[in-house]
Amino acid sequence: MVIGYTTGVYDMFHIGHLNLIRRAKEQCDYLIVGVSTDELVKHDKNKTPVIPYEERAAIIGALKYVDKVVPQPDKNKVGAWEKYHFDKMFVGDDWKGTDAWNRFEEQFRPLGVEIVYLPHTDGISSTLLTGVIKEMLDEHPKQ
Repeated sequence: MVIGYTTGVYDMFHIGHLNLIRRAKEQCDYLIVGVSTDELVKHDKNKTPVIPYEERAAIIGALKYVDKVVPQPDKNKVGAWEKYHFDKMFVGDDWKGTDAWNRFEEQFRPLGVEIVYLPHTDGISSTLLTGVIKEMLDEHPKQ
């Protein structure tokens, strides 16, 4: 059985999130999805998620492609592997070649974990959605 693992914030869930999770599940038998905790998002991105962790985790857990949802309290991917013993780790291809993911590749090579870069869905992101909502609110201020 091939166990897969991927993580994300999944704030304001959109088609890009669904595409990545669906493509990951196509390449494994059992998919574990780590959802970033509110504290991690505040620490790493210096912002509070629009949707609280518990609700984001419930959304991800309702997807037919997801076998298990776990909290992602930090970016320690090897620590996650020690807990979940996955065979493949999935991430968007927009991360390929970055210093962080080059290091992850080096760390996981001796463990036999394959890092799989999946196509990024162009034209959509939670940041983009937030910007669109802000523009709409600016165009239609409360009276």
